[in-house]
Amino acid sequence: MFRLRSSPAVMSVVAVTAAGVLLSGAQAQAEAQDPGSANGDPMVAALRRDLGATDPAALLAAERTAREVDRVARQALHRTFGGSWFDADREVLVVGVTDPSAAPAARAAGAEVRVVARAEEELGAVKAGLDRVAGWAPDGVPGWYVDVPGNVVVVKHRPEVNRQVRDWVARSGVDPGAVELVESRERARPLIDVVGGNRYWTSKYGCSVGFSVVGGFITAGHCGDVGETTTQPGGRFAGSSFPVDDMAFVRTDPGNTPIGAVNDYNGGRVAVAGSQEAPVGTSICRSGGTSGWHCGTIRSRNATVDYGPSIGKVYEAIETTACAEPGDSGGSAISGNQAQGVTSGGSGDCKGGAATTYFQPVPEILTRYGVTLVTSDGGTPPGGCGTAVTGNLQGTAVEPKSGYYEAPAGTHKACLTGPANTDFDLYLQKWDGSSWRTVASGTGPTSTEKVTYTGTSGRYRWQLRAYSGSGQYTLESTRP
Repeated sequence: MFRLRSSPAVMSVVAVTAAGVLLSGAQAQAEAQDPGSANGDPMVAALRRDLGATDPAALLAAERTAREVDRVARQALHRTFGGSWFDADREVLVVGVTDPSAAPAARAAGAEVRVVARAEEELGAVKAGLDRVAGWAPDGVPGWYVDVPGNVVVVKHRPEVNRQVRDWVARSGVDPGAVELVESRERARPLIDVVGGNRYWTSKYGCSVGFSVVGGFITAGHCGDVGETTTQPGGRFAGSSFPVDDMAFVRTDPGNTPIGAVNDYNGGRVAVAGSQEAPVGTSICRSGGTSGWHCGTIRSRNATVDYGPSIGKVYEAIETTACAEPGDSGGSAISGNQAQGVTSGGSGDCKGGAATTYFQPVPEILTRYGVTLVTSDGGTPPGGCGTAVTGNLQGTAVEPKSGYYEAPAGTHKACLTGPANTDFDLYLQKWDGSSWRTVASGTGPTSTEKVTYTGTSGRYRWQLRAYSGSGQYTLESTRP
């Protein structure tokens, strides 16, 4: 039988609390010594504003841990894996298992366990069954997605087509017990109408750059067809797919330099360290030329969105509660420092109330076009970041050891290396007149970090933090 519930699309954004997270000794010491750095971080500010996070720094640390736990749990559980999601209220990763005997393996990975009826593979098969008959879906169905916490596939629909939707699901041949019907008046549209800052132009539209890749950038497929030219930056669409997918690769002209960073619309950039997938329930922040920088949470990593009979559907999208507006299409979606997707479309806006935005996942785009993501060092090889200094890291350290350096406008670059089996993080901070504000960071799971940042003139410093472990470090850096 079908289950009915109110649509998440018409609910307010859920406030996230960060209480109860135990920081490592080094991290606690770092926050105590330098509270101003977290307060000035644009991602931290957006998480407070959009998610109501009371301790965004602790939330980000918990989400980083959750990504690693998710990776280990998936490898350990195989076919008994029933999906995973981040419980933001308690800041833990919950893993579903279809066999109670698999629970110890999930707990050993660091997850909380919930026994569920369906494996992730089974949920994916149910959604694939609906995708196969997508052309039969009645008008008034804005989309469907895998709801991991609910262990069902949710089909959203307008109230007046409830009976038609039931008939459509029955004709699909999927298990109706695995389908939940949710009333929704959402109607998504591609976000291509208005041009704002941090954009690029085609002959028809203004869209937003997604992520830099070697040779160009990735963006949304509905922004341009193969062969269409772009300006600011200049280039040409070398690959494009829409609908079904919403992805494109723009090969840029000589003189355009791809940088592994995202505009935070607060005068700085957020470094991109990779494209590791974040679990359902974790925060995600997006950047676009119309509405700037906004955050939400990941609702599903396997959603189908219907843009209407004249446009078509996009499958296997990331569905989120982040807001976006026309002109944000193609823009970046990032969780922590990990690239997640490029903006496809959505409903609502950033002026208040509920919003839903969909993203084309980054890994699929990279694979489709055979391109490589540009990360925070812009492709600089190890040993090529500049002048080297050494020291011993226990807790936090500052370079230069004199406390700071004055720099004109330009690019700052650094590479940090430390001992094996440790986790060292690197932050570039700028003095704002009253406190040190983090403007760029490298926070991967190892002791090797690379950061590139282009900013205005001022007083800067590099802060090193031992997230776990301690020992000798080497920091190579270049100033403007």
